[in-house]
Amino acid sequence: MKNEELLTDDQINELSFEQSLERLEIIVEKLESGNVPLEKAIDLFQEGMKLAKRCHSKLENIEHKVEVLLEKDGEWLKKPFEYDEGAE
Repeated sequence: MKNEELLTDDQINELSFEQSLERLEIIVEKLESGNVPLEKAIDLFQEGMKLAKRCHSKLENIEHKVEVLLEKDGEWLKKPFEYDEGAE
């Protein structure tokens, strides 16, 4: 993937979470540099929004799949994963 080329929707949909996040970081760096023409900045921003939405969607899917096993009365029960933001 070349960093200077914009990705199509199909290309974005084929990226892994890690690739999407890496590409999003590159876009943010370019936009923060201030050395991007306005039209290109708008295109990069739109691509960044698509990448951010894709990353968010992937995280939500994983969150729904993650389950914690708890032992109760000698039996293992599945319980949806609950993230505690204050635990960090």
